[in-house]
Formats: sequence, structure tokens, C-alpha cells
Amino acid sequence: MGAGHAHRLYRQGHSPVHALPPHTKLAAVLCFVIVVVSTPREAMWAFGLYAVLLGVVAYAACVPAGFVLKRLLIEIPFVAFAVLLPFVAQGERVDVLGLSLSVNGLWGAWNVLAKGTLGVAASVLLAATTELRELLLGLQRLKLPPLLVQIASFMIRYGDVITDEMRRMKIARESRGFAARGVRQWGVLAKSAGALFIRSYERGERVHLAMVSRGYAGSMPVIDDITASRAQWTYALTLPVSALVVCLLGWTL
Repeated sequence: MGAGHAHRLYRQGHSPVHALPPHTKLAAVLCFVIVVVSTPREAMWAFGLYAVLLGVVAYAACVPAGFVLKRLLIEIPFVAFAVLLPFVAQGERVDVLGLSLSVNGLWGAWNVLAKGTLGVAASVLLAATTELRELLLGLQRLKLPPLLVQIASFMIRYGDVITDEMRRMKIARESRGFAARGVRQWGVLAKSAGALFIRSYERGERVHLAMVSRGYAGSMPVIDDITASRAQWTYALTLPVSALVVCLLGWTL
């Protein structure tokens, strides 16, 4: 975790949200998602207010709406599942545009779409304002098990290495006239996957031996000890606290 590692979800900026310590943003997003999930599905107006709150955060972070909407496409499988719920769920039925739909299924679809979309949008904003290295430092600061933090760190660091290896193997195959046009070529692809696994395993062994030779004993040194002031915690927790007020109103009104 000693070096920066940019990712496609991150958007360079100097907003107040970017400047917040990563562990405060992680805690804020986690609390916000918990509050959203706890909101009754019948309080539809509450989800609209949550979306407004996220819009305010995006504005403060100088993250364009198009940037967020484009990355919301990752939830398409969940949208497909939600669309099927009114057709397959049991219980009272209602006719909508000539289709017989389940009332419970409609509520379930709304519940999945609303809460899932808000959760993904909050995660996108977190990733857009926090570098991967800072996220790992934030997890470390929040006392996540060190082994999990190390696994995540190595996965992120060497994910691009393995991707580059796959790209070089693809170029080597194509330079020899290979083209995957059907089932007959699956054998070659399977052998390439096996070779990639062996190379990755050997690389991992070499990296581990190099770390042990430099004094690695199961824990990574803490290079940056990040802290957060009371004002920074207050600023970060404004989102989940505001959402909590909306949630309580949703249960009482």
C-alpha cells in the first residue's frame, strides 16, 4: 500500500469530499446504506429524499450526474431480477396494462430497485472520491482484520499485472494466426488459462519469498497513520444522520 494505484472509478478532484479521510467516508457510506435498507418500502417519498441527499454529495464532490449514471449500469442484473418479480411472485394480483401482476411482486421490485440503486450510487460516489490506496488505509484504520486488508491490497496491486499477462498471451496467439471462432478453439484457450494460472502462482511465490527476505512476518508496516478531526467526522456523518432522520419519519408518518 505504499504507492498510489489509480482506478477507473476514481475521479480526480480537490473537493471537500475528496479531502475527507477515507475511513470517515467508509463509515458514512456504510451507515447510509444501513439506513436505506431499514426504510419501509411503502415510504416512497423517503427514497426520493435519499436520492436528493446523494445529489447534494455529488454536487459537493464535483462529480457529474453522467459519471454516476454510467456506472450505475453495473446493477442491470438486479434490475432484470426485479422486473421478473411481479410475474413470478404469489399473492394478490392486479391488472397493469393488460398484464396480471402480483402486488407483493410489485412492492418487492420497487424495494430492490430503490434500495439497490441508492446503495450502488453511494458506492460509486465513494469510489469516485477516494483512491484505492486510501480505501485500504481506511479499512485498516477501521480495524478490519489485517489479513483481509493485505489480501485486498495484493489483489488490487497484481490484478493489473495478471491482466497485462493475459493481453500479452492474446497478442502472442494472434501473431501466430490464432482466432477463436468456435468450440474447436476452446482447447487452446483452456491451455492458455492453465499457463496463466501457473505463471500467476509462480509470480506469487517469488513475491512472497522476496517479502520474507525483507522481513515480512505476517503484517504490513503502517506507512501512513491517517487521522480525522471532529469537524471532519461531523462533515462526513452529515449524510447518514440526515438519512436517519428521513428513515425515522418514514416509520412514523
